[in-house]
Amino acid sequence: MQRIGSIERPDWKRQATVLGFDYNTVDGKPYWDETAYYRFSLAQIETDLEATTQELIGMCYQAVEHIAGSEPLLRRFAIPEFAWDYLRRSWRRQDKDLYGRFDLRYDGKGPPKLFEFNADTPTALFEAAVFQWQWLEQRLAAGALPAGADQFNSIHERLIAAFQGLGLAGRTLHLAALSEHPEDRLTVEYMADCASQAGVTTKLIAIADIGVTADHRFTDPEDEVVAHLFKLYPWEWLLADPFGAELPRDQTAIFEPIWKMTLSNKGLLAVLWEMFPDHAALLPAYFEDDPRAETLGDYVRKPLLGREGSNIELVRRGVAKRQPAASDDQVYGSEGYVRQALATLPEFAGNYPVIGSWVVAGHSCGIGIREEDQLITSNTARFVPHIILD
Repeated sequence: MQRIGSIERPDWKRQATVLGFDYNTVDGKPYWDETAYYRFSLAQIETDLEATTQELIGMCYQAVEHIAGSEPLLRRFAIPEFAWDYLRRSWRRQDKDLYGRFDLRYDGKGPPKLFEFNADTPTALFEAAVFQWQWLEQRLAAGALPAGADQFNSIHERLIAAFQGLGLAGRTLHLAALSEHPEDRLTVEYMADCASQAGVTTKLIAIADIGVTADHRFTDPEDEVVAHLFKLYPWEWLLADPFGAELPRDQTAIFEPIWKMTLSNKGLLAVLWEMFPDHAALLPAYFEDDPRAETLGDYVRKPLLGREGSNIELVRRGVAKRQPAASDDQVYGSEGYVRQALATLPEFAGNYPVIGSWVVAGHSCGIGIREEDQLITSNTARFVPHIILD
């Protein structure tokens, strides 16, 4: 694994804008960064990253079964009691999930280590599936990359196949997000494009525009019933909304399904370590009130429902370095914390990359890399493309 300096395409910003990738630069700083790329060998991709990711998703599905059957764990995960049966029904039916992103520590030498699983509302999808592939093709055509360079990236094809497998032909899939967030908006637009390519009729709406009828059905602004919904909106927020109490009536098929709540919660890290102790891809992790948490030495303290690195603490020799919330309205931790043994990110010329390893419909299918000049990856991290070349 190497980090290699590269020359930018002269018109990449124009191309990004045409594709709707407007957040390629944030506050004058690059989010998309093609002044470098990471190079992997085929063995590093296939044996380390792909195989490990496939094993992790299998372990996670086993964890859902365990958590869904345990009221103490459902309570620990801060899942409202009124939603427990709803979650169990969804899991017992094997309601299909679409996608997720494992965040992994990997240096190209030892086995990858799981930091967390973004299982409910993962972003950085469009740039991983589309824009870095476009970068690869154009750099190869320009002779700016070695001949034969490839990329671990079948995300787009897998998503289309996953939508084809939902059985929605002839039906309408509504897709909703917070419309004021550019990254969320592009993500749902991209998912709608994949669904359309799979033959599904799609309709984009804002999450705030979903209404409830007198007979407890969800509707869009044109009063069309929302029978199938992809929502880029966390389940814990959805259940806390005024119409959250309507959800257990189970009249709308929602993607991601509610059982993904058990995997998007950082409590999963403690459950996986309990179920698969000493697994090579796992770091020791415990709920904070577990006495064993005191045995970890240096550790990372993570809120159960945190996002984008907010409110994470890196504790070394009893001294905590805290990552602040991304904004005043994004303060996490009231539901509790887990402690995970510290495994610092590898350094490449002052940059600390984290591997986002994607799964679609249960299949490992690609990676995206975000890097920062600090050890805690936040929402200011840069996205850097990659290649495979032996």
